[in-house]
Amino acid sequence: MSRMVGTVSRGIRAPIIRRGDDLAAIVTDSVLAAAADDGFEIRDRDIVAMTEAIVARAQGNYATVDDIAKDVHAKFGGEEVGVIFPILSRNRFAICLRGIAKGAKKVVLMLSYPSDEVGNHLLSLDALDEKGIDPYKDVLDLKTYRALFGYEKHRFTGVDYVEYYESLIRESGADCEIVFANDPRAVLAYTKNVLCCDIHTRARTKRLLKAAGAAKVFGLDEILTAPVDGSGYNESYGLLGSNKATEEQVKLFPRDCQTLVEDIQDRLLQRTGKHVEVMVYGDGAFKDPVGKIWELADPVVAPAYTSGLEGTPNELKLKYLADNDFAHLSGDALKEAIKEQIHKKDGDLVGNMASEGTTPRRLTDLIGSLCDLTSGSGDKGTPIVYIQGYFDNYTAE
Repeated sequence: MSRMVGTVSRGIRAPIIRRGDDLAAIVTDSVLAAAADDGFEIRDRDIVAMTEAIVARAQGNYATVDDIAKDVHAKFGGEEVGVIFPILSRNRFAICLRGIAKGAKKVVLMLSYPSDEVGNHLLSLDALDEKGIDPYKDVLDLKTYRALFGYEKHRFTGVDYVEYYESLIRESGADCEIVFANDPRAVLAYTKNVLCCDIHTRARTKRLLKAAGAAKVFGLDEILTAPVDGSGYNESYGLLGSNKATEEQVKLFPRDCQTLVEDIQDRLLQRTGKHVEVMVYGDGAFKDPVGKIWELADPVVAPAYTSGLEGTPNELKLKYLADNDFAHLSGDALKEAIKEQIHKKDGDLVGNMASEGTTPRRLTDLIGSLCDLTSGSGDKGTPIVYIQGYFDNYTAE
């Protein structure tokens, strides 16, 4: 009889990770202890995943407001800088903004509207329609924005991010001017020096600004790409993926993760004889239908993973087969026909109607999203996730 349980995702408890901890040993020991405690068996093609936060903490990959300020000053000369398209987040951007403002004399803050890149709304589309504002072409100054929309607070945080970000900039010693626009080139009417703070659209934003005559253009991914006075850094993503650690410090996205996942894979193979896939995950890639927030504020879902997690799913849609090819069958005959079809599927189902509706996403993005939902971001205490049966299908015994 076929196995009755498919994919299982378990949150694994671990010690509180500190700088310098041997994370490969801790993850391996925690998984094996959990297996013994909960009575599950380590199997080939199981998946071990750990949140990027514990990797960065073990690496000690932190930077201060002053470190950020020094790098911003070095790149922009300490004068005026346009800060465009930041996300609205106390956790993700507020400390970065303090450092940016501390490294400049004036900040022209240009916010996208009605929402930021990941779906945090300043106001609703209905409000724009009511006032006759076209977000694709209209550029608003702060006075106009307030006259039209007043003081709107974020529905989850209760924060007016326009007011909050302005206060952070001024408290950090810089003058502040606020603009609302969705064309990055609009900032060039105010300053030719621009720091692009968008995440997934940053390459296009930089290209448009440079083509339009900007003098200096950098992205958050180019701030702290190297140590400043011994600080942490990330050579690939800079400040992207950073989180607030304290009021004066951010935890950066982890670096050098590939050796870690391969080390854990080797340790588990040595201790269990099983070939387990391993990955580091950050934010999942999914959207909240109520708050309209797209979760992915990290530059990537998975900064590192073992080779067995490369690729995309290659799956048949069982309900399509049941409703079309085998609509005349039922019971055991239907079951066996579908199993035979799965066994016969080739390595590339692109264009095959029987795969229509299966999710065309990378395995690491799908698995990382599952991990993020499993581990949560609060007090669950499960920064490691153990997944079994992910690569199973209807034929698995």
